[in-house]
Amino acid sequence: MAERIPQLAIMGHPNAGKSSVVATLTENDRIAIDKRAGTTTSSDVYPVVIDGRSVIEFIDTPGFQNPNAILEWFQNNEQENQDLARAFIKEFGSDDLYSHDCALLEPVANGAGIILVVDGSKRIKEKDRVEIELLRLTARPRMAVLNNLTSQTRYMDQWQDALSKAFNSVRIFNAHRATYAERIKLLNALKSIDQRWEPLVEEAVDAFAHDWERRTDQAVTTILELLKQALTYKVSRTVKDSKIIFQSGRDRIKAELTAEFENDLRRLEVEAQEHIRANFRHNVWHLPPDSILERDLLSEEVGQALGLSRRQLALVGMAAGAASGVTVDLATAGHSLGTGALFGAAAGGVLGMVGGKALAKLNIERAPGTHTFTIGPVSNPRFPFVLLDRIVLYSARAMNWAHGRQAAEETAPDRVPEKDVRKQGFTEALTAQQQRVLGRFFSAARRGKESDQEAECREIITGILRGVSLDEIDSRSDL
Repeated sequence: MAERIPQLAIMGHPNAGKSSVVATLTENDRIAIDKRAGTTTSSDVYPVVIDGRSVIEFIDTPGFQNPNAILEWFQNNEQENQDLARAFIKEFGSDDLYSHDCALLEPVANGAGIILVVDGSKRIKEKDRVEIELLRLTARPRMAVLNNLTSQTRYMDQWQDALSKAFNSVRIFNAHRATYAERIKLLNALKSIDQRWEPLVEEAVDAFAHDWERRTDQAVTTILELLKQALTYKVSRTVKDSKIIFQSGRDRIKAELTAEFENDLRRLEVEAQEHIRANFRHNVWHLPPDSILERDLLSEEVGQALGLSRRQLALVGMAAGAASGVTVDLATAGHSLGTGALFGAAAGGVLGMVGGKALAKLNIERAPGTHTFTIGPVSNPRFPFVLLDRIVLYSARAMNWAHGRQAAEETAPDRVPEKDVRKQGFTEALTAQQQRVLGRFFSAARRGKESDQEAECREIITGILRGVSLDEIDSRSDL
């Protein structure tokens, strides 16, 4: 016998946002979402699959085509039939006029619960009241979702009153903006629509929550690996003396290695972002042009918006026992231009700037007939905090970016306003002790050493991501 799992038929009249709700609840942004009315013409099943097992299924149905006729038939036959949906399909299943309506009612006839999706920004019409009464007469466990996708709220109370008379539960849920915490709340609310469903729904929600914990842990692992790879990365090139007789030759080698070093840091970040995006099941991914995530990792804007303040960084540097070159840069407020860098045995050079300090140092080793140029690893004390902020910010967006948002009218004048978020990262808000732990971890990572602080760093980053996903920490998704 096949294992029983909760099945929910997503219903509503055309273009109420049903497909967006399904996309968000199933984390499936491959679901075709068309902004034109009536584009869903058949019932399609979208399971939530965890560890190869479906734990709950959502069925995206076509909108009602003949609700008045169906309601009239239901009212005329409710005394004779306890299962009106099944009886209607039996009588009209071969009638082309009711083909869409029968496709809609088929999962209900097979025992699925109902989630009615309505656009709460629009006035209730007689057709809406017909659909509400029609679904009440099915006698199936049912929830209504007010999918208000605009800033228009004047009709919400009317909807609440009308829906509460016919549905076991009524929830406000913006399918374009719903966070993980809001999705879990909606799923938990399904337990209340029928006591017999409670064990099945609870099992599904627990499975989803445990899977989310696993994915959060995977994201943290990706973040830590990025930090270790970026902080130990270096590039080298050995050239013959004949190639660098003139200063122009030395400048060319330095410029080429600098570009390679910086581009590879960017590449490491992009690879980590791809892992995180896949981990949270995003295929459709758009960033606003003014997002800090759209800016170059090594740009001045990113360096100013993210990372620690100068005072915080100085305290962290002292606690972490930074290397002598870094200590000189800190002590001179970044104006040394990398005085502690090495050039052969005595002279120095610097590469790039983050927060007013050198990004990395250039080392040149002389040997008979050759010079070996080496750039890296990163010596800038602020850069790892900037990098951590960027990848945590990216993770926060991936965790809380609704999969149904692809259908959002981002430029509509009545769109739900974005939150007013201060442009800063997460590390600046950590405690001084947490910042020192990160600083010591970064210092060890630069030297390629295992750090006793890695477990504590994992705990710190995990705490941020959990807080973001539970809406306890602002996800700064608008950045």
